[in-house]
Amino acid sequence: MRKVLLCVVCVLALADTRSVRQSSIVQKITSDGFPSEVHRVTTIDGYNLEIHRIPYGRSGSTGPRPLVFLMHGLMADSMSFIMLGPELSVAYNLADAGFDVWMGNARGNSFSRSHVSLNPDGFTQKYSFFDFTFEEIAIHDVPTMMDYALEYTGNEKLHYIGHSQGGTVFLVLGSIRPEYNAKIASAHLLAGVGYMDYFPNEELATAAANVDTIYSLARLMGIVELFPDFLADLMSPQQGYTMADYCTGDLHQRHMCELIGVRHLLRENSSFIDDYVPSGASLKQAAHYGQNIRDKSFRRYHFGRSSNLQTYGLEEPPIYNISLITTDVTMHYTVSDILLDERDVLAMAADMPNTRVRKVARETFLHEDFVAATDAKELVTDYIIGALLSAVDIADDNIDIGIDDVIVVDHTTAPDIIIDDVITEGTTVTPVPGSAASAVLNMYLVLFSLVFLLKRILE
Repeated sequence: MRKVLLCVVCVLALADTRSVRQSSIVQKITSDGFPSEVHRVTTIDGYNLEIHRIPYGRSGSTGPRPLVFLMHGLMADSMSFIMLGPELSVAYNLADAGFDVWMGNARGNSFSRSHVSLNPDGFTQKYSFFDFTFEEIAIHDVPTMMDYALEYTGNEKLHYIGHSQGGTVFLVLGSIRPEYNAKIASAHLLAGVGYMDYFPNEELATAAANVDTIYSLARLMGIVELFPDFLADLMSPQQGYTMADYCTGDLHQRHMCELIGVRHLLRENSSFIDDYVPSGASLKQAAHYGQNIRDKSFRRYHFGRSSNLQTYGLEEPPIYNISLITTDVTMHYTVSDILLDERDVLAMAADMPNTRVRKVARETFLHEDFVAATDAKELVTDYIIGALLSAVDIADDNIDIGIDDVIVVDHTTAPDIIIDDVITEGTTVTPVPGSAASAVLNMYLVLFSLVFLLKRILE
C-alpha cells in the first residue's frame, strides 16, 4: 500500500513539477529584467522540444537584430545560460549587446521530456523514448529548433554558441548534414567535446573500458534516464549522500551512478554543484561518449558488428568527418578541463578549414566554468560578443575582443606537432592507464549490481 501511495505521489509530482520548472525560467528571466518567450517545436521523430527566447535586452529596443542560438551541455538545459544573473550570464549579455537570443533544449531534459506518442515514464515505453544519443540531438533537435527560429524571425543565418555537448552536436550536425553550414554565420564552441585521443580523466577512461557492459546492465535494471525529471525537481540530498547518488532517482542504485561516472561529470568537488540541479538526459548519451573515450575516436554509436552492418553498412561505426564543416568556428578551451584535452582541440581545429582556437586566460578555469564562473564574462563572453558585433558590423568600442589571444591554426599541414608536447608521426602514445584496483572495483560493482537485480526480481 505504501508503494502504491508513493507512486501516486510521484505521478502527481511529475505532472506538477514540469509546469513549475517551465514557469520558473520564465519568471527568472522576467525578474532579471528581460523579456521572455517560450516556443515549442516537434522533431521529425516525434520529440516535443521547448525553446526559450530573449528577443531583446534591457534597453527595450525591439527592432530587427541578429539571431544567436545557444545549446547546453550534457545533463543541462537553457537555465545554464542565465543562472549567473543579469550582469554575468551569457544569454543576458548577448541580449543587452543587441542580439535576439534563442536557447535550445535537447530531448530528454526537463524542458523537452515529451513525445507525441511515447511516455517517458511508461514501464516499457521509456526504453524507446530514451533510445537516443547526442547524434539524434544533433541531426534532429538542433536543426529543427534552428530552422524554427530562422523562419520565425525572418533571418537567413544565425550565430551558434554551444557548451560541452552543445559543441559536440554542432560538430556532428556539420559532419552528417553539412548543408547547415549555409545557415550558420559563425560558431563559438565552449569546451566543445569531440576528439578523444588524449582524454584527460583516468577514472572515467577506466570506466569507459566497460561501457557496453555497464549500459547493458543498467538497462536490465530499468535504468535508461539520468536524473528523472520529477525527482530532480523535488530532491535535496540527504545527509551522507551527494547529488550524484541520485542519478537514477533511486538511492539503492547509487553504486550504478558511481560506475557510470556521474560524480566526475558533475564535478562535485567544485562550487558549481552547490546550487545546481542537473537536468535529465538519456543514459545512452553518456554511453556514446564512453565508447568514444574507450576507442579514442569521434564516431557514431557502436551497436556491435552485426547491427553496425545493418545500420551503417560497415562493421565499425563511421567517423564523424568534421572537415565538412566550413562555418567560421572559434573553439574556446582551458588547460584544466578534465573532459577535453588541449591537443584534441588543436587537432579538431586543424581538421576544420575555417577554425581558430582560443585558450582561456586563467589556468584554473574548468570545463563547467564557461557557464558557471563569475569571471566567464571577462574571460570568454566579452570576446564572443565583440567577435559577433564585428561580424555584423556594429562593433561596440567598449568591448575588447582580445584578438591577440586567438591562435589561427595552419591547415596546410597535418597537426603532427602540437604545442609543447611533441607528437610526431609514428610515435606510440601510451593508453590511459587503468589500475588493477580500479578493474577489480569495477568487476565488484558489476557483480554487486547483478546480485541487486536478482534480489529485486525475487521480491
